[in-house]
Amino acid sequence: MRIVGLDVGERRIGVAISDATCTLARPLGVLRPAGLERDAVALAAAEVARLAAEEDGVGTLVVGLPKRLDGSPNDMTARVEAFAARLHEETALTVVLQDERLSSREAESRLALREKDWRARKEKLDAAAAAVILQDYLDAR
Repeated sequence: MRIVGLDVGERRIGVAISDATCTLARPLGVLRPAGLERDAVALAAAEVARLAAEEDGVGTLVVGLPKRLDGSPNDMTARVEAFAARLHEETALTVVLQDERLSSREAESRLALREKDWRARKEKLDAAAAAVILQDYLDAR
């Protein structure tokens, strides 16, 4: 069973998946829902179902939980918690919230090593951030 990581944002959801041994995370792509409150859960649930069919099943979902640098909640924290709860209801999978502080910055610096064009980096950033979040979860296990 693989583990899927999600970096949930206002306009995009980055998607990453673990390898079969649940040791390494790799970025997959980006979902573009009409809005976080509208079709984001259905879109994410459909992507998880697709991945489960293609990748030996999915056992756990790791959702990045946004917080301020001091660890206190920000304006997105409650919205992502609600998203995670609805995603659990929709998929019946275990959903784990993982601290995502500085994940986008780390993903950006990693992408900058390989990709010099900032436009190309921007397209890959959300999936790379999802991979960073998922890798942090895998390393902590």
